[in-house]
Amino acid sequence: MSDPSRPEPVKNLRGKVTRGIYAKGSKSEHSAIFIETGDGRYLLRRKDGPAFADRKLERYFGHTVECDGFLLGTTLLAEHISIVE
Repeated sequence: MSDPSRPEPVKNLRGKVTRGIYAKGSKSEHSAIFIETGDGRYLLRRKDGPAFADRKLERYFGHTVECDGFLLGTTLLAEHISIVE
């Protein structure tokens, strides 16, 4: 079993970009951008972007994308994102 605290490199991870609530019911609850894949739902962040309210991710909302980057637990830290539709 992989260690969720250790970054796992991914290439060409494909999924649909959605919006939803992160950490529902906690003090950290906020609206966030996710990527929904066949393997699960991951919080989508850009490696060089802000942790919260990354306006540059809005352009991907509703699109299917491919990402290269790292999975860290339930977060995809993307180095490259491209729309595939």
